[in-house]
Amino acid sequence: MESQVHITGYAGTEVESRGNGTVSAFRLACTPRIKTKNGWGDGNTTWIEVACFRTLAQHVAQSVRKGDPVLVVGKLRTNVWEKDGQTHERLVLEADIVGHDLNRGTSAFSRPPRLTATDSREAEEPPEDEVEAAGLSVEERTPQTAQAPQAA
Repeated sequence: MESQVHITGYAGTEVESRGNGTVSAFRLACTPRIKTKNGWGDGNTTWIEVACFRTLAQHVAQSVRKGDPVLVVGKLRTNVWEKDGQTHERLVLEADIVGHDLNRGTSAFSRPPRLTATDSREAEEPPEDEVEAAGLSVEERTPQTAQAPQAA
């Protein structure tokens, strides 16, 4: 069983895309506010690499910019590698969800166009007028199975 973590912070770097846009990554900065003798101040910043894959990678590359407040949900992983005889480790958050933190600002959402197997609308002619473009009304869509008897 894997646990999901939720982390909020700021995108500390621009999003870097690799693999024809199927992988993207950025560094997330998380700085806690702590109370000191002199009032409130910033604690030590924790930097976490955020890795995104497939469609999420493309959307993050188009949406997230350095300095944006973000919320990331995903699985924590440790990348381990060896360089010059030394072993290095880096904490990586494999993102399942990335979004702007709306406590710190506003955002506008846009859904990508949906593609279907029968998307050959380019070949069809556009409707000639507004009525045709609007389609059938509710009355026209409901079949008239029983008509009221007329009085003589």
